[in-house]
Amino acid sequence: MSEKPQLFGTDGVRGVAGQYPLDRQTVRRLGAALGVVLGKSAAARPLRVLLGEDTRESSPWISRALAAGLKSRRVEVTYAGVLTTPGVAYLMSHHGFAAGIVVSASHNPYVDNGIKVFSSAGTKLPEQVELEIERELAEVGSDGAAEPALPGDTSLLTDYVERLASLVARGPWVAPERLVVDCAHGASSYVVPPLLARLGIRGRVLNAEPNGRNINLQCGSLHPEQMAEETRNSGADLGVAFDGDADRAIFATRDGRIADGDHVLYAFAPFFQRQNLLTGGAVVGTLMTNLGLEIALAGEGIGLKRAPVGDKYVLEEMLRSGINLGGEPSGHIIFSDISLAGDGLVTLLEVLRVVAATGEPLEELVRGLKQFPQIIRNVRVRTKQPLDSIPEVMAAIAACERDFGDRGRTVVRYSGTEPLARVMVEGEEAGVVEHHAARIAGAISNALGV
Repeated sequence: MSEKPQLFGTDGVRGVAGQYPLDRQTVRRLGAALGVVLGKSAAARPLRVLLGEDTRESSPWISRALAAGLKSRRVEVTYAGVLTTPGVAYLMSHHGFAAGIVVSASHNPYVDNGIKVFSSAGTKLPEQVELEIERELAEVGSDGAAEPALPGDTSLLTDYVERLASLVARGPWVAPERLVVDCAHGASSYVVPPLLARLGIRGRVLNAEPNGRNINLQCGSLHPEQMAEETRNSGADLGVAFDGDADRAIFATRDGRIADGDHVLYAFAPFFQRQNLLTGGAVVGTLMTNLGLEIALAGEGIGLKRAPVGDKYVLEEMLRSGINLGGEPSGHIIFSDISLAGDGLVTLLEVLRVVAATGEPLEELVRGLKQFPQIIRNVRVRTKQPLDSIPEVMAAIAACERDFGDRGRTVVRYSGTEPLARVMVEGEEAGVVEHHAARIAGAISNALGV
């Protein structure tokens, strides 16, 4: 088995802010290690890195510690301040930075934080580079220099808003009469208002008052119910909820029904195919993609390729297979003809574009998707012991698979960012799905639960 990174998970380094590996000294050393690795491969000098962050109260000091480590290895740091993760990815590539770094824990609660790194190509780092950074981390020390002040470059936010606004010129565009947007008290709180004003969209903006501790708190893409209710009650044309760093988008139709990433893929794949825009004859989903989407796409003559959970793995499969559309049920959608980073704001603009092009509201575009009942149970664990070494767990999974045959799926895996085992069960009958999900989750809890 090939060596796997220990600090880097499916979406960078993540943990509780102030605790290893996100304590001040380790973060500083991580910046230095990254500077060493970038220095080995970057041809251009001086070596320049773009740094942005979300709205957590810990993000500013983590950014300063990272910048101190980078500067100790003669890396120039341009600080974007609060900006979405895909915003940093775009600006980093557009302005020729050697790398882009985002301090964010995405959809996690405020006590957590993380460090995401993008390569000069605009993609998240491959595992071999993450391993190299971890090896350097074991070698580098701390120079003890004072942490630098980080004056923000406000022009970068304007550049990103203009980039988003330029996308409406790609095809038919009609600004919605009314739009509801939930910013999750996250980074999109700084982007959405100027973008709506720039596009002339009359929007009702929710949860855009970050205080450092309310990011993702009962709002945003993990909790879209408030957004969906507001969409229905206000008679809006569409609702959307982002997560803390706005790389995810979950939608609501005019009647308040929630549309996840699978719905978005289904809205686009047949449209792209009719326009001869779908490359590779398929879309890329993940192990968590609903079986109903696979069946619905097959009915349109479109295939589905499954990647491991994580948008970086979705993109890897898209590039490997020559496919230009992929995503996850959680709302990460990648339009690789536009960007190699999943961008919730790009997804919103593309949804508005396809609605304008077809003359059909979102609820009509997704009507042909009949999702199987699906339950996801998260079990907090004290250790990530291989699940196939626990007989009780394997017996529960086997019983589920026998019951379902080829009309259901079971996916049991550990989270790449949290101390959780995730149990996903889907099938045609909700009661049977609930029974097996509870049985598998109970077996894991008995063996490994906190």
